[in-house]
Amino acid sequence: METKLSTKGQVVLPQLIRKSMNLRAGDKLDVGIEGGQIVLVPRKKRAGKGRIIKDPLTGFPVLTAGKNAPVLTQKEVEEILAEFP
Repeated sequence: METKLSTKGQVVLPQLIRKSMNLRAGDKLDVGIEGGQIVLVPRKKRAGKGRIIKDPLTGFPVLTAGKNAPVLTQKEVEEILAEFP
C-alpha cells in the first residue's frame, strides 16, 4: 500500500490497516527507525468494547468479551481464582 507525507509531516494510514489494527483517531503510536525503515507501533492494543447480552440459557444479563480481549487458559483462570479473597 502506498501513502504520502503531507506538507505538515502527516501520514494517512489506509483504512484497511486502521481497521485490521483496530486504530482510531487519537490513538498514540510509537515511531522509530529500524534497519533504515520507519516503524509505527501502537502504544496499546485496544481490547474492544464488551457488550451486555441476555444469556440464552439462564436469561440473566452477561458481559461478553471485546473483540481483541485476551483468551485465558483454564490454568490462568485457576491461578486468578486462587488469589481471589
